Amino acid sequence: MAGSSKSKGAPRGRAKTWMLRGLKIGIAAAVAGLLAVVIAVVIAMQSLPDYNSLKSSPNGQMIRVHAADGSVIVSLGPSFGQWLSYDQIPQVMVDAMVSTEDKRFYLHPGVDPIGMARAAWVAVERRGTGRRWQGASTITQQVTRNIFLNNSYSFGRKIREMVLALALERKFSKRQILELYLNKVYFGGGAYGIDAASRKFFGHPATGLDLPEAAIIAGLVKAPSSYSPTADAEAAVGRAGVVLDLMQENGAISASDHANANLAGVRMAPEPPQNSVRYFTDWALPQLDLLIDEPNEPLEVYTTIDLGMQNAATAAIKANVPAGTQGAMVSLDRDGAVRAMVGGLDYVTSNYNRATTATRQPGSAWKLFVYMAALEAGYTPDTAVTDEPVTINGWSPRNANGRFAGDIDVRTAFAYSINTIAAKLGVEVGFPTVADMARRFGITTPVNTHPSMVLGTSDVRLIDMTRAAASIARKGIAVTPYGITKVTTADGRLLYQHQDDTSRVLVAPWVAAGMTDLMQTAVSTGTGKAAQIGRPVAGKTGTTTSNKDGYFLGFSSGITTGVWMGRDDAKTVGGLQGGRAPARAFADYMKVAVAKRPVEPFDTEVTLPEWQLEPDEEAYYGSPDNGMMVDENGLPVERPRSEPSDAQDDSDQQQMEVDPQDRPQPPKLDQQWIDNVLGRDRQRQQQPLTTRPTPGQ
Repeated sequence: MAGSSKSKGAPRGRAKTWMLRGLKIGIAAAVAGLLAVVIAVVIAMQSLPDYNSLKSSPNGQMIRVHAADGSVIVSLGPSFGQWLSYDQIPQVMVDAMVSTEDKRFYLHPGVDPIGMARAAWVAVERRGTGRRWQGASTITQQVTRNIFLNNSYSFGRKIREMVLALALERKFSKRQILELYLNKVYFGGGAYGIDAASRKFFGHPATGLDLPEAAIIAGLVKAPSSYSPTADAEAAVGRAGVVLDLMQENGAISASDHANANLAGVRMAPEPPQNSVRYFTDWALPQLDLLIDEPNEPLEVYTTIDLGMQNAATAAIKANVPAGTQGAMVSLDRDGAVRAMVGGLDYVTSNYNRATTATRQPGSAWKLFVYMAALEAGYTPDTAVTDEPVTINGWSPRNANGRFAGDIDVRTAFAYSINTIAAKLGVEVGFPTVADMARRFGITTPVNTHPSMVLGTSDVRLIDMTRAAASIARKGIAVTPYGITKVTTADGRLLYQHQDDTSRVLVAPWVAAGMTDLMQTAVSTGTGKAAQIGRPVAGKTGTTTSNKDGYFLGFSSGITTGVWMGRDDAKTVGGLQGGRAPARAFADYMKVAVAKRPVEPFDTEVTLPEWQLEPDEEAYYGSPDNGMMVDENGLPVERPRSEPSDAQDDSDQQQMEVDPQDRPQPPKLDQQWIDNVLGRDRQRQQQPLTTRPTPGQ
């Protein structure tokens, strides 16, 4: 019996011994693990940077671009708002974030054991289901993940995250950790930090957040893409209601605060436009590198763009551009401020900016520089000239109508874009002089000095041609297009302010006045009549060989606008002339652009051109106004009898180009023709012409 009891006690003794040994091993392992954690935390503490280093953001720079009225038109780059200290952050924002993301934040040492136990239990329940584990990350852990680690779900990363969180809590205060978190956490829509989120979603700094707005922002952290107000406002408001429930449960707000929080009444900031105005921002923003030196702080960039004028410009181009073609427009205020810029029909499908980047021949719009050189040399609008056959170094330019008008004046020659007169003026003043005038007025592309250059055979940019016209409108004072008026930091510190420069005088005021006289006549009764808007307008048309490009440049009431239309592949466009679609687009836009401006008469009285002239066929029959073909060097080449059409590609727009000798001649557009059309007798007496100045006068 005793032996039996003894045999039963032996196993119990051995089990107790193993249990004691296991307990000792467990305690030793726990102590070793704790010691290892302490050592890891101490090492991590030593490796942590100082607080100012943690505040700096290496992720990019936020740039908010404002229109002329102050509204935000686009936000670029990762959106980092102004850094707010803990004392600047509204308490409701702090409470909303703590209640939502880590309600025991003020109690745990950086890692929440209760949360970890709950996460472990959920992990066991979801084992084998493929569903993601429930997160147990504290705010401190999220800070360490955002700054030091990544979002990969691995056991090793989680251990490092916990060690760094414990180290962070030992080195910095709870307030500092909350400050880091609220200024760095991602809220969706490219916005990092509560200030960026507040500015993006509500249009004001985070210092002014109220309870409903704070609840919406706090609700974004769980799933920024799903709850973003810009993506799904209803989902964002619904999630904010959950945040308010958690805040009340956590004692951060009372039941009455919850009831009075009007989530439905929160006003969301409208999403800025992203189409045609992007042509402007793509042109203007690269200039920041030349204006300021601030690579890190978020920037507020205030620009010249007028959204009403921009919308009118976009509508005018789309309404008038021939099918299958592109269009561009630049509109400048009198000091060079870009009020509208359209680089193409649709930015989303093509972000190529035809207003600032594309180079195309300007046709007779180039005659601005030919006639200004002549005026500077002593010609006047009333100077007598003779439209007759002319040959220059083997080149014989012809007029679009194939005829010669005889004795006329400079005003008449310009109004109807007479090619032979432009050629004769170019010979007399010198082709290098014309080229110099073009460069003086802002043409930045290469300019050839072959005789044919007077008819616009050098490639130009639309913005440069518009700049030249604006300098004429400004009475000869240089105009430089600009798009940025000032740049500030997010807290309002001024980094740059535009200053208007009126010191550069390009031509004498009387030369600019004479040119304005000629341009106004071209619109009043010449090739640009389609550009009339019911108030004084001065302008010039341009059409290139085979109707590949159409231009109109003009100004009225302090606004100068340039229009180009054509195909990107430079193929023929049937019916495209500067005096048609481009001039009509100019008129449609300018009626809106100058509607609220006073009517401004020009300094010179307009004298209509001579009655006996046959108007340029650009306005009547659709021929190109330079009436010639040249090679890539601007030298004349023999004009073929016809040019094959691209009807198979665009049959409604392409048509065969027929040599004028092969087509029926139009009726002579003389006074008899006008009298017959209007049903009146000829009642006009010729006025004597002023003679052309002799050399030395």
